[in-house]
Amino acid sequence: MRTTRTKLSIVVLAAAVLVGLVGCTSADNPEDDSGTLTPSDPTTFTVWITSAQQAPAPENKITKLLKDKLGVTLKYEIVTPDNEDQKIGVMLAGGEFPDLIGTGDLKQRLLQGGALRRLDDMLAKGDYPNLAEHVKDDIKKMSYSGDEVDKGLYILPNYNRFYGDVTGGVYYGPAFWIQKRVLADAGYPDLSNMTLDRYFQLISNYKAKHPQTAGAPTVGFEILASTGREWGMTNPPAQLAGFPNNGGVVVDSNNNASIFADKDIAKNFYKVLNQQYNSGVVDPESFTLTFDQYTAKLATGTVLGMHDQGWNFQTATQSLQSAGKDEYTYVPLMPVYDGVKPWYADRPVMNTNQGFGVSVSSKQPKKALKFLDIMLSEEWQKTLSWGIAGEDYQVGADGVFSRTDEQRKNYKDLTWRASNRLDALLDMLPKRNGQFSDGNAYSPDDQPAEFYATLSDYDKDFMAKYGKKTWLDFVNKAPDNPKYYPAWNLTLSDDANQVNQQLTDTSVQKLPGIIAGPPADFDKNWQAYVDSIRKIDVKVYEDAVTAGIKDRLANW
Repeated sequence: MRTTRTKLSIVVLAAAVLVGLVGCTSADNPEDDSGTLTPSDPTTFTVWITSAQQAPAPENKITKLLKDKLGVTLKYEIVTPDNEDQKIGVMLAGGEFPDLIGTGDLKQRLLQGGALRRLDDMLAKGDYPNLAEHVKDDIKKMSYSGDEVDKGLYILPNYNRFYGDVTGGVYYGPAFWIQKRVLADAGYPDLSNMTLDRYFQLISNYKAKHPQTAGAPTVGFEILASTGREWGMTNPPAQLAGFPNNGGVVVDSNNNASIFADKDIAKNFYKVLNQQYNSGVVDPESFTLTFDQYTAKLATGTVLGMHDQGWNFQTATQSLQSAGKDEYTYVPLMPVYDGVKPWYADRPVMNTNQGFGVSVSSKQPKKALKFLDIMLSEEWQKTLSWGIAGEDYQVGADGVFSRTDEQRKNYKDLTWRASNRLDALLDMLPKRNGQFSDGNAYSPDDQPAEFYATLSDYDKDFMAKYGKKTWLDFVNKAPDNPKYYPAWNLTLSDDANQVNQQLTDTSVQKLPGIIAGPPADFDKNWQAYVDSIRKIDVKVYEDAVTAGIKDRLANW
């Protein structure tokens, strides 16, 4: 049964991280919505973005370029991921929306709340050639939102619609991460056949030898448990058991989904965490840190290891690199249970739950969509990703992009980036991931020669010790993804979502006590947790995920 798309009663918009934005409503310049953007007829767009990336500085050169070339001014509201749920609720209750909404994984709330305009009808008119080409081959996948809303394309995915070959040297997926200094201190040990015990032994040995880092206590292992990011605490058991990242379920060979939160693969993991907590390796502050505090703690360089996804702590990595602390940055490791083959790395998955949409409140939807279309052009994609030719990179006689050492240094400098890049905007924009038509990679990080040249001397030496050429070489070669993959971004019914939320709430409420409790009480605490899960109608959730998988297999 479809949900009626309605607006709720108006309330006052709560405070948020604002950059030049007084309210969340659409820009009030509706006189000409011809879809033309020109400096002679300036346009202001209000833009709401969920991103961990920093806001641009007031005097940003790409901001100026947008105004000079297109007459476009952007007024941002940038919301961190752990505040997204609350802010969307406030926005939906107010019933007025900015021109462009860049959402994280909560697209469905915006759809069911009636916030987003359908885009496929607009694209069919032929006025947006870049976007039309972008969605053409994957329109079914991009438009898939289950049966809870009217079918159609509402969001333009922000990552992993590929053009040309897939290149790159950075690993952004899930792993048990460990600081390079830990491995260097251990004599660059063999990382194959990694187990959880070996992983924690490396950390505990280093922590015992180096109890302080730059005058602050060294943290052995941080658990990511903040709201909206609790998967850092709940997902590891599946990966330890050799399953790919399907969120809260594992999927068998018959495409049937089942939760693993109450299974032995989870119990064994949390028992190890309980032991490590009581030995002083796990940070006692883990369960009270917000996402911002977690990121800030990683950026201090004091944390030796954590389970996370590489994309999720890029701000901390950039901060450490900017400070020249490469030995404090992280390498992905893949511990697994005995007899299990690791499946941490997967093939890049189109991010259909995240990206930009045009709001129903926008008085200039044609212009808003035209802006997204122009930003997807090769000219602007190069500007947003590489910068300005001759200033941020060079074009060789052979047409290959490269950078000087100074330009590479700037790229890692967060202060420089704030004035010279639009990282939060780019995070949500649709992208030409892969290659441009001239053969250059989408970003400097993906350009093979440029990636290696970008590495610090420390990182080059570190890689040489392991005989590696890229950070991707430290993880498994990604097998083909199952056709339905991944299950974590399935659109589910309200009943199934309610059960999923009950499972999440139970994990968030119970797991900290299990991990931090006395070892003698572990079995008792674990059984109480399992009993709590079994009071939930888990079958509703499992059946819904299984049905969603089979629906994708039939329709993608």
